[in-house]
Amino acid sequence: MTNQNPLTLLTPVREDSFQKLNEILEKFKVGLNHGLNERFNRLGTLHYARWFILQQSSFRDTTAFPVPVRLVFSSNFDGDEDTHAEALVTVFPEYFDELYECCKDYPAPAERTVQSRKNYLLKWKIKTDAFYVGAPGRSLKQIQQEDQLKKFIRNFTNSKSWEGKSAVQIKNAVKEEVFKNPEFEWAKKPERIAKKNWPGLIIMGLVILILSPILIVWILIVHFFYERRDKNCYDKRSQLNDDLVRRLETDEDLINQNQFTQVLVMKPGFVRLATVHAQMLFARTLIKNLFVNGKLMGIPTIHFARWVLFDNDKHMMFFSNFDGSWNQYLCDFIDKSGWGLTGIFSNTVNFPKTKFLFTGGAYDEEHFLAWSRGTQILTQVWYSAYHDLSIKNISNNTLIRNELVKDLSEDEAQIFLKRF
Repeated sequence: MTNQNPLTLLTPVREDSFQKLNEILEKFKVGLNHGLNERFNRLGTLHYARWFILQQSSFRDTTAFPVPVRLVFSSNFDGDEDTHAEALVTVFPEYFDELYECCKDYPAPAERTVQSRKNYLLKWKIKTDAFYVGAPGRSLKQIQQEDQLKKFIRNFTNSKSWEGKSAVQIKNAVKEEVFKNPEFEWAKKPERIAKKNWPGLIIMGLVILILSPILIVWILIVHFFYERRDKNCYDKRSQLNDDLVRRLETDEDLINQNQFTQVLVMKPGFVRLATVHAQMLFARTLIKNLFVNGKLMGIPTIHFARWVLFDNDKHMMFFSNFDGSWNQYLCDFIDKSGWGLTGIFSNTVNFPKTKFLFTGGAYDEEHFLAWSRGTQILTQVWYSAYHDLSIKNISNNTLIRNELVKDLSEDEAQIFLKRF
């Protein structure tokens, strides 16, 4: 299994280059449909990437301090961070030069090498506080190979008449046809699928049980001394910035996937900071041990998601890559895991009114959707390596690969044949 990892860069922009940087990002956005996409594809390990400019006006709420203009880059990739950064500046150095010349202290032309470019990028790396992977352990290469396998099998089965054949006979014919093709030699070896870590979950449950008296007191303190005094979001969609909403919607639903970028201001004080860090730890534990089969809190559409605290934990960014529409995505969260959303985001300024950390908030659908749209910002460049595949497709394709090499019963073979 291959580890997928996140990288987030927060790079200060030169004061005289803001407009130029916007123009370059717009050119890159257009370029993704005219050749630049192929350059990204050549990396071979990059699942998703995005660039956008973060500035004071990006925040709906008053920031903890004046925010400088910065260029944000985020990626989801296979392997280690150092190799990934080196690949970025090796495959298209001219693009990175053009972008980061607009940023402070970028190496002068005579000093630019693979190493100096890579060092510059990683200098501006910031930590990810929680990171979710919808298809853990699946490299980009594996995802693409298994998709090719599914299409090959589907074309083969559609080209034949199987009248009078049992499901087992059809499955065995498929297996024979696949393995006659040397292109699918890799498919002879089943791929391990991540499983829930029950010992880890039991330990987590015991820790929560032991700490429950402290947790209950903490939640009561938050409710009576903080939540009751919070300023909350009561905005409705009609009160949002129409121009921003139109621009956001223009970039949505162009393919089967969408992205979401959100910037938030954290509520001040030790209690709120300790609360959000505890919830990030809880999220990391659940993601690692429980949410390993393509569903985040029951939601089967999320490819990658991450939460990033920055500026000394005064601000937060949330990134997500998902299947389907924006509205469907957030309504799924409300229906299936509103408590989880509320628990984390209740520690941000102007979140809809909450009670006892985990209730209210996201369950106030009208105000929550307005809050979500109001704190969303434009992602100026967004890349997806497999925009025609859903998380369900990716998980299903791995099952096809693994079941292909097994001896199946008639009932199991019938299930196998329904997978493509």
